[in-house]
Amino acid sequence: MRQKLLREGANELSYEIRGIVKKAEQLEQLGYSILWENIGDPIQKNHKLPAWMKEIIAGLLYEDNTYGYSHSKGVLSTREFLADLNNKRGGAQILPQDITFFNGLGDAIQKIYQYLLPTSRVIGPSPAYSTHSSAEAGHANHHPITYKLDPDNSWYPDMDDLYNKVKYNPSIVGILIINPDNPTGMVYPKEILEKMVAIAREFDLFLICDEIYMNIVYNGAKTCTLAEVIGDVPAISLKGISKEFPWPGARCGWAEYYNRTNDPEFTRLCETIDNAKMIEVSSTKLPQLSIPRIMKDPRYPEFIKETRDKIGRRSAYLNEVFSDVPYVKFNQTNGAFYNTMIFEPGVLNDKQTLKITDPKVEALLESWMKANHMTLDKRFVYYLLAAKNVCIVPISSFSSDLLGFRLTLLEEDESIIEKTFKLIKEGVMEYCQSV
Repeated sequence: MRQKLLREGANELSYEIRGIVKKAEQLEQLGYSILWENIGDPIQKNHKLPAWMKEIIAGLLYEDNTYGYSHSKGVLSTREFLADLNNKRGGAQILPQDITFFNGLGDAIQKIYQYLLPTSRVIGPSPAYSTHSSAEAGHANHHPITYKLDPDNSWYPDMDDLYNKVKYNPSIVGILIINPDNPTGMVYPKEILEKMVAIAREFDLFLICDEIYMNIVYNGAKTCTLAEVIGDVPAISLKGISKEFPWPGARCGWAEYYNRTNDPEFTRLCETIDNAKMIEVSSTKLPQLSIPRIMKDPRYPEFIKETRDKIGRRSAYLNEVFSDVPYVKFNQTNGAFYNTMIFEPGVLNDKQTLKITDPKVEALLESWMKANHMTLDKRFVYYLLAAKNVCIVPISSFSSDLLGFRLTLLEEDESIIEKTFKLIKEGVMEYCQSV
């Protein structure tokens, strides 16, 4: 081309959660069945929406209003319902105009970062969900700035690390929180959230809190929402239905703006995000219309309880399976759909292997290994995929210096989840003992 097309930020766009699918599909073409543990899609893992929920959605298809545009910020009646839901919890109070709908939270995340100055940085957790870290790094044309989540302390944030990075880096304008956390499954205690809000207040920052898993907690854990602790600090909460109903294919999420008028720069940010949505016209309408009808249904609380109980049982079973594995450390999850396991220091090396008998698979694996900057945990993940046909995600792809992997707690078929966890355990043991 006569000129360079892309800015440096394009190099920061990566999503191994989906990227590894290409390699798994190569195995499928050879006739192998894959156990998919790469993505938090309950539908893929045999979850079925209850009949009553499907009936509500189907009923909306008979309403002519369903087929038109919504308001650019989203269906008013739904925003009124969600504002009321937030306000009943206490804490920051919002109006319907403080809510904007998006085509999934990926859409919201892109729009939040898109118009920030490249020199305005949002510090996020490490490990962190790739959509956030890639979007932030992409807008800044630089690697993400992160604070540490500590696997030796229940994956809670290292508050000294966060404070010092904010204090000594004046380019930081915001703090990202993911609660409950993806990929670790950690649920933030109220006192830690309060400390993070205090840091934001001290240094005049705004907060972004991804709360899409806020109702997916178990093992006795309770979620404290950002609204309950935010006080007068400007903030954005991100929520959606893809995990909770679950309806990931609906692409329906929303942002709640707290204290949007307390700072002129934050006010401009919120207005810009809304203007970007207005240019797009509107977001998907059908799922927006379904939200109040489903959430107000008397069967909904029991449905959520059953979801929590099932994931809690899988979390306990995973603990049981891996309790005697010396090569990894992990924490019991209390929220979201995932568990992150970290290899003990010095366990991995570039000589370890798993047995592969099919020459075609071996050839594929050799081609995968030619990738640049192959981290040791990605190397293990590729071997596991080739040898055991289990597709998991390396933790190094979540903006982390740690070496490990993430798996899900979603499979509804107990025989499949038992098989999957045992194959992963087998893979870890054989790989670490191979050299």
